[in-house]
Amino acid sequence: MIHQTAIVAPSVKIGKNVKIGAYSVVGENVVLLDDVEIASHVCLEGHTVVGEGTKIFPFAAIGFCPQDLKYEGEKSQLIIGCRNSIREHVTMHPGTAGGAMKTVVGDNNLFMVGVHVAHDCVIGSNVIMGNNATLGGHVKIEDNVIIGGLSAVHQHVRIGRNAIVGGMSGVERDVIPYGAVKGERAHLYGLNIIGLKRAEVDRAEISALCKAYDAIFSGNGTIHDNLNAVDEAIPHMNCVHHLISFMRANTERSFCLPEGRR
Repeated sequence: MIHQTAIVAPSVKIGKNVKIGAYSVVGENVVLLDDVEIASHVCLEGHTVVGEGTKIFPFAAIGFCPQDLKYEGEKSQLIIGCRNSIREHVTMHPGTAGGAMKTVVGDNNLFMVGVHVAHDCVIGSNVIMGNNATLGGHVKIEDNVIIGGLSAVHQHVRIGRNAIVGGMSGVERDVIPYGAVKGERAHLYGLNIIGLKRAEVDRAEISALCKAYDAIFSGNGTIHDNLNAVDEAIPHMNCVHHLISFMRANTERSFCLPEGRR
């Protein structure tokens, strides 16, 4: 069902039950899978794939060239998963040769009004980004993350699963899985306990995670030393294991820490 005023390139690949609204423009290399809904006044460009059941609302601009001065027109991709809700004025850009040549968005995410997803980002599933939240290039976000409105995430930052970023925060450093950060220059202020309970994480796991958090960030040693101590002393339940693995992975950024902790 394509509105008569929509402009759709002949080479666009369109699945079953796709809807394209009035005055929308779909470029020649776009792929729209089954049950995609494109509202009026949407622009889709580039080598962009939109997954099944995703809905894109008016005035979103999806797949246009990155805001990267090093970009030279390489045929990079934007791959959007299934059942995402992409609200008004959202912008998403493809990858670059300086990254993985693709930006990847998982499933069941909500991108509220004015969200920006820059080049080479990788976003998991069940992520919520509040109004006008912004991701710099090369950001990696794991599953079940919430980013509050008007927050900005610096290039190359990682945000671990089930973390929450308070509104109007500037995130310059990695956010640990299950962490809660906030502030003009975001600092860690605890674990996302409410999010863990909503995710129905076992109470024993939450208890072990709290012990690990206290040992890592409240101990007298360095973060590295405390992490090693936690690795030996606290049972490796799923959440604790993921926290330790995340903090030991190679990264270009340091970590958001509690206020007063260096």
